[in-house]
Amino acid sequence: MEDPHLALRFAVALGLGVLIGLERERAKGEEGGAGVRTFALIALAGALAGYLEQNLGMAWVALAVFVAVGALVISLHVLTSLRGDTGIATEISALLAFLLGMLCARGQLQVAAWVAVAMALMLALKDWLHRLARRIDTSDIEATLKFAIVTLIVLPLVPDQNYGPAPLDVLNPYRVWLMVVLISGLNFASYLLIKTLGAEHGIGIAGLLGGLASSTAVTLGFSQRSRQPGADAPALALGILLAWTVMFFRVVVMAWLISGPLGARLAVAMGVLCAVSLGACVWLWHRRRARERGEVQPGQNPFELDEAIKFGLLFGVVVFVAKAAEVYLGEGGLYLAAGIAGLSDVDAITLAMADQARNEAQSLEVAARAIVIAALANTLVKSSIAATLGSAELRRVTLPISGLLFAAGALAAALV
Repeated sequence: MEDPHLALRFAVALGLGVLIGLERERAKGEEGGAGVRTFALIALAGALAGYLEQNLGMAWVALAVFVAVGALVISLHVLTSLRGDTGIATEISALLAFLLGMLCARGQLQVAAWVAVAMALMLALKDWLHRLARRIDTSDIEATLKFAIVTLIVLPLVPDQNYGPAPLDVLNPYRVWLMVVLISGLNFASYLLIKTLGAEHGIGIAGLLGGLASSTAVTLGFSQRSRQPGADAPALALGILLAWTVMFFRVVVMAWLISGPLGARLAVAMGVLCAVSLGACVWLWHRRRARERGEVQPGQNPFELDEAIKFGLLFGVVVFVAKAAEVYLGEGGLYLAAGIAGLSDVDAITLAMADQARNEAQSLEVAARAIVIAALANTLVKSSIAATLGSAELRRVTLPISGLLFAAGALAAALV
């Protein structure tokens, strides 16, 4: 044999055909249709056609085989349609199996394997994808498409230069919009996760998912629920603390995406807060294994353009105020600005400090400490919500833990 790998190529083609065929065999049930043997033979036919084209120059034969397979696939679709099955997933899969065989014959084994695995995954997740489609509203799709168009078309046109009077020339429209894309992407991922899993979960899972969307909203909702008759305050406190823990972790991820060194420095400091919060969660979990259900709503689609513009404006204001505080008031002024910003939103100050640390490596320590202060200020607000709106039992649980978090925050600020 001129090509020692020829047998391997045909074997891979046959194996990929069997892989897809096994999934189709499971899906067809007792109704009949193309199964594992059919797909294996189609992939093998594709490999043979590719070999004839590449090694023997018989491109017309390869084309004829593809047309013949296509005709058989069309005939299969007609027969299944007569039985009321109008789907074409099996037919499309058969044509792709033929092309996978051709890829294998040409030595593109890795590409063929990637495509085959992706195909099998998409086919196997049919029911889950259909449920997801039912949970996604038309407005969600429209908002996502609008945001994608504006980002892909407008972003390259936005000027990438700083504006403002020196030394406050820190407003860069391109960077501002990049931050909007980043935070909207993270929010959209959590929005889809909540929509995919549904609105009702166990309280612990609700806290985790709610922390991705808004830990403040979880704190507010669970605090109000704690006043209802028969409410399980320890279980609700567990959900609140899990949401706070996710917020600490989320801050590190956002900072790391912009500035790796800052993310690494924050990981130690925020890790202290996460350790305390997780320890409290474990204690509450063992104290009361709640079976009550919790509800977390995905909220408004974070890809709505008006929300993106509002965050962009907020980010620009925070960047300018933080720089002005640092220039005219020193580090203390910057920490004050971070604390004030953190009372309402941690994302904007986190991204602003990460962007500054990326451009000014010497400000890593100051940026990290400012983010920790903002996270603590935000935790103070949520603690106040739980204390004022929650039941007496919820206060007895959350207030001591909040005190531990503030003490851990002071240690974290010193560690950075």
